[in-house]
Amino acid sequence: MYKNSNIDASKIADKRFGQNFLKDKSVLNKIVEAIPNDGLPLVEIGPGLGDLTGQLIQVGNVRAYEVDKRLCEYLKNEFKDAINSGSLELVCKDITKHSGSLYEGSYSLIANLPYYIATNIILNGLRDDNCKHILVMVQKEVAQKFAANVGDKNFGSLAILSQSVADVKLLFDVSPDSFVPPPKVTSAILYINKRDSLKDKEFESFLKVATKQPRKTIYKNLSGSYDKKLLQEIFAKLDIKQNARAHELDLSVYHHLYNDLIKDRIDGKEQSRADSDSSSN
Repeated sequence: MYKNSNIDASKIADKRFGQNFLKDKSVLNKIVEAIPNDGLPLVEIGPGLGDLTGQLIQVGNVRAYEVDKRLCEYLKNEFKDAINSGSLELVCKDITKHSGSLYEGSYSLIANLPYYIATNIILNGLRDDNCKHILVMVQKEVAQKFAANVGDKNFGSLAILSQSVADVKLLFDVSPDSFVPPPKVTSAILYINKRDSLKDKEFESFLKVATKQPRKTIYKNLSGSYDKKLLQEIFAKLDIKQNARAHELDLSVYHHLYNDLIKDRIDGKEQSRADSDSSSN
């Protein structure tokens, strides 16, 4: 199915970059069918041998980021007409070293993400105001962590962060034999339709503490970083059981808990400042 029949995908794949090339045309078609019909430019990360890229340029203008210099040369030749016409912009760089937005205006992120960078790429998309949609293929275990519901064992910081600013759906699974070479895990297509962007780094830090050890209670997780008496007061106020675990609390409870903890700290700082000013007078 590759345009260049001389390419042996199993031999060209580089483990350093987590390369598994999607070969199943039916899966490619289902990805394209799931793209929002809003005319936004598309950003692709890790175009590989260009099988998805070739379909994406039929939908809209594409900016593709590729780290592998060998594949960049291949893609430049294979998509020469698309590049010359402006429908494809190929950026040969390491996306993990990129700072700022992936595009100058609003865009949709559509990609078969290398597993080793998937979580960070999705989180960066959630933080990027210009990114409006995220439609990506990732390891199924990662997709489940973003799409988990309250009560699911996978419901933790990734689900809370993403669902605080977006509607998240796990669309369908993709078997290992859809790739060359086949990965050792099942993949899944994850769709994130953003309503807003992540803006509060402190909330992200709070969630890491609150959910860092899922088998422990959320009270136990937080008590290492926050005053225990204050936690007890807030838990009582919000009717949170001290034996509750991270996956048992819904989104609104996390936001209320965080807001009360931050408010107390801010009020405490303001009170200390007022006491200091008063004593100096």
